[in-house]
Amino acid sequence: MTRNRTLGTLATVVGFLAFVEFTSGVLQGYYTPMLSDIARHLSIHDADVNWLEGTQLMLSALVVPAFAKLGDMVGHKRMLLISTALTAAAALVLPFTDSFALFLVAWTLMGFYVVWLPLEIALIWSRSRRMEGRASVTAKAAGLLVAALEGGAIIGALVGGALIDALPLTVVLLVPALLIVVCFFVILFGVAESPEPTGGVFDTVGLILISLALVCFTGGLSLLRLEGGLVNPLSWAVVVLGILLVIPFVLWELRRDDPLIDVRMFRSPALGPVFLTAGLFGVSVLGAQAPLSTFARTDPAVNGYGLGTTGFATSLIIGIYLIAMIVGALLFPVIARALTPRITLMGASLLVGVGFLLFLPFHDAYAQVTTNMVVVGLGSGALVAALPAAAASAAPSTQTGVATGLTNSVKTVGGAIASCVFGIALLHGVAGSAAAESTAGSLAGYVTVWVVCGVTALAAAVLLLFVPKQAFTDRTADSAVAV
Repeated sequence: MTRNRTLGTLATVVGFLAFVEFTSGVLQGYYTPMLSDIARHLSIHDADVNWLEGTQLMLSALVVPAFAKLGDMVGHKRMLLISTALTAAAALVLPFTDSFALFLVAWTLMGFYVVWLPLEIALIWSRSRRMEGRASVTAKAAGLLVAALEGGAIIGALVGGALIDALPLTVVLLVPALLIVVCFFVILFGVAESPEPTGGVFDTVGLILISLALVCFTGGLSLLRLEGGLVNPLSWAVVVLGILLVIPFVLWELRRDDPLIDVRMFRSPALGPVFLTAGLFGVSVLGAQAPLSTFARTDPAVNGYGLGTTGFATSLIIGIYLIAMIVGALLFPVIARALTPRITLMGASLLVGVGFLLFLPFHDAYAQVTTNMVVVGLGSGALVAALPAAAASAAPSTQTGVATGLTNSVKTVGGAIASCVFGIALLHGVAGSAAAESTAGSLAGYVTVWVVCGVTALAAAVLLLFVPKQAFTDRTADSAVAV
């Protein structure tokens, strides 16, 4: 009876949000097997695929703080609808252009979908306010949403990999755009609005200040990737300017009664390490997606490394990785209840780190790469589900959307930095090599990707040692509500 009641409660809280995350998963998995085909279609280098990833991550970093705060103020469903409409409009442009500039703009605007999960977690937290074991309910619901997300990513990757081998790219790119349109109507008619929005006045000045900082910072990273950018003082100056612009933003937010982002949350012994962990996790879960796909597609007969897989064979690797993520997401609340959320998060970070470092000796065979990705996937799935749920349970009740959004924002910034670094690394050593006429990256660049991803994940595990032992439990949630 208790089990049935729990399942009923979760079904009520999650509802149609699972379909939204399924659509998000399709977007994240569908395009990955065809990145090399998109590069050929747009006549660009494999390393330039990171421009698509990097610019989308930049926009994501800009929109998440605003949409998360507006979700708390005016309703999370309303902001879900707006972000879905914008994503659909951008996706409908992709099939009808072969211009890299226009494709890049449309691909960038599709980045609005990253606000879906934090808005959903905040909505679930809001609707479960009168339920017993609120933090546990939110963690379970987050696990189910991430399972739907990764299920969509698996189907997206498999279907995308199969279609790209059989149909013209224009037709293939139209499929996810139509799915997003369906998702809009699912949210419109199936998702209930969060109760008791906080209202208030939107912090426009704060949004402008943080946007300028992020644009300068990520723009400077993009300049570093241009030819000669690493030795160009202007590139570094723009990066430093972006960092310095954070200072006036923080000073402004500290003076506000209702800030865009309550920067005091970064000083919280529970939330601070979570945000830093999210940034370090973003390096691998966001920054490494394109390099892993292009490595698998690289022909070893021409370049001396890679797997030389077809689009569908690449999608199978991605599909197995995403199945591991589903297992990790569903196991997280179970293991966290047996141990503690903090220890479980540490274990998940260790799995990601070990999985990427396994690439150093084992990357020559299909089975080796797949095994490594299973290890990475188990840890990544737990982290994707756990980080926003942990932030919600430890945040003040008026900042739930902001806190969950910050895990995504910081993760996105980490991914943007990694995308820049990896793009530079993959280009390094190509000129003058035996494969100079190829569009593939360098092996040394891929080694850099694996090392950086492994080390940052291990650093995240160390950071979580400093989190209070009972963090992210219902005891912490009760304290956050009281605040």
